[in-house]
Amino acid sequence: MRLKDDLVLAIGMESHNHPSYVDPYNGAATGVGGIVRDILSMGARPIALMDLLYFGMPDQPKNLYLFEHVVEGIAGYGNCIGVPVVRGETFFEDAYSGNPLVNVVCVGLAHEKNIVTATAQRAGDALILMGSTTGRDGLGGASFASRDLSEESESEDRSSVQIGDPFTEKLVIEAVLEAIDAGYVLACRDLGAAGLVGASAEMGAKGDLGLHIDLDRVPLRGSKMTPYEILIAESQERMVLEVDPADAEAVLAIAEKYDLNCSVIGEFTDDGQYLVTFKGAVVVDLPINFISGGAPEFESEPEKPESGSVSGPESGSMGGDNPEIADDLKTRVLKLMASPNITSKEWVYRQYDHEVQIRTIVKPGDDAGVLRIDDETALALSCGCNPAHITRDPYRGSAGSVLENAMNLACKGARPIALVNCLNFGDPEDSEIYWQFAESVRGIGDMARALQVPVVGGNVSFYNESDEFKTAIPPTPSIGMIGIIENYQTHQIPGPGFADAGDTIILVGTTADELGGGEYYSIYGCAGGSVPASPSDPSDSQRTIDAVRAAVCTGRVTSAHDVSNGGLAVALSEMAQEIGADIDLTGVGVAGGALRADALLFSESHGRAILATPDPEAVTSVLQVHDIPHHVIGTVGGDELKIAVGGGEAVCCRLSEISQANRGITRMMR
Repeated sequence: MRLKDDLVLAIGMESHNHPSYVDPYNGAATGVGGIVRDILSMGARPIALMDLLYFGMPDQPKNLYLFEHVVEGIAGYGNCIGVPVVRGETFFEDAYSGNPLVNVVCVGLAHEKNIVTATAQRAGDALILMGSTTGRDGLGGASFASRDLSEESESEDRSSVQIGDPFTEKLVIEAVLEAIDAGYVLACRDLGAAGLVGASAEMGAKGDLGLHIDLDRVPLRGSKMTPYEILIAESQERMVLEVDPADAEAVLAIAEKYDLNCSVIGEFTDDGQYLVTFKGAVVVDLPINFISGGAPEFESEPEKPESGSVSGPESGSMGGDNPEIADDLKTRVLKLMASPNITSKEWVYRQYDHEVQIRTIVKPGDDAGVLRIDDETALALSCGCNPAHITRDPYRGSAGSVLENAMNLACKGARPIALVNCLNFGDPEDSEIYWQFAESVRGIGDMARALQVPVVGGNVSFYNESDEFKTAIPPTPSIGMIGIIENYQTHQIPGPGFADAGDTIILVGTTADELGGGEYYSIYGCAGGSVPASPSDPSDSQRTIDAVRAAVCTGRVTSAHDVSNGGLAVALSEMAQEIGADIDLTGVGVAGGALRADALLFSESHGRAILATPDPEAVTSVLQVHDIPHHVIGTVGGDELKIAVGGGEAVCCRLSEISQANRGITRMMR
């Protein structure tokens, strides 16, 4: 993506789900390493990571073990290679118990002249293998990722999990960037799925060229490895480079400077053949397109499930009875704040080095991370999706997840410029799962078009199922979104919490009775309610995002926070960390209509944000220009959060009570 002047961004997103179940530390660590090398292979320096993690409920020892060691693996690898983790999401649901998800976004920065691709350029050029040695770790990793996980996977499939070495990865980053900057590299590819054969055959086929490889030149760490093992091993920290033969010695010298293994292992040809020799004998001689042509096209017949709340943009979402809940409103608010999906994830992000590269302006724990590019330009990064909404309604839930990420960026004054996704689903040969997949893609596409945000890349991870638990994961189309903040020093980037006593609090957007699939009903075991629907007019979504961004860019917004999981009550509680507020929600609702207290407090209607400002006239005038519904709902101040909901009902929580409830994971992990 073009950023400004000659600067460009490389953005990618990948999954490492199955390996992270079998060996959570190395599975997660090598997932980070793989996406970092994808960005590196484009000629870009990796500058930021985001992690999206989905686990079974943490009250089960195995899930807690996976959670702890996945986070440890991400921290151990990312911290060592010097790439900050600036944003993430952690979501818990029983259905992930047998198949956790580990998705990672990486963003890189490059000069346009340094862009390289995986397309080989010329016959006669040398193929250089640089980085670590080749061993037997990761054999069959690509095919392993398409199998259902079972109780025995942890022991039986451990050899399919790659072992990472972040210190070598850091050297690979610097060596490859130096070779690219010197103009030596004509094409580049990291060795990921299917190892050497996958990377090299893809490079040749993309350039309509053949390739001759001599496996005797591949640096090995495994003894008596067969040609098959050498070709498909997924040992980490390796790159293949296309180089003019006249520049090969210069590239080998760069590798030697960084103490990396490096060897000319082959030559591109014009015959379209993939020819491999080992110990003087030909072991592979096939048309290169036969190897790299990919799988045959597959189309399943989607089948809408008979039960559950499902809908498209033209139909209503199934509602249901609203159950009576005995707890008073305050107890419900505090229970939500203690829910694993809402409580602070500080235990996670405190393990990550988010200061390295000294670009980070807004650190993890906020709606979006923010990175400085230069004295004028900053990037905002957001990620996540809502599997609970998507399970009930794949179209609306996926569209809403895109809108929520855009709102996170808008709350920092950022204009969304690109998104990537990682589409995690079960077996696509199951017609109902294929329907979930198709509807999710449709929802992402429609909302991305409404917001005019291009989908520039992504990944699909199927077969996320567990033999042990006899279930597929919930549909989980993870989203990573990037926004640009121009002239960021001319206005304050608001924080997520209330800042100054006396500020006026403004709710942007419309609140409807949409509790279906929400965290409130989840913690109370309720199945009813309507799934949140995005605006029926697509232009409304873009106007709302534009309005919030414009309001923030006035410089008169001291704090801003999107409304999502847990609804208004949770958003206000998250903002009331250092100072309280006095809130009156009377009159808030669709067209001013009255809502029940729990719907008013806990509905997760899309496209809403809370802004606090010392100058309400400046902010409301911007919202009025954009014709966006909004309400002045209160004032910042005091050491309590008081929320009046009409009809004499109110919630009053001391800040200390909110803080205590909001530290559930930290207490649990300690």
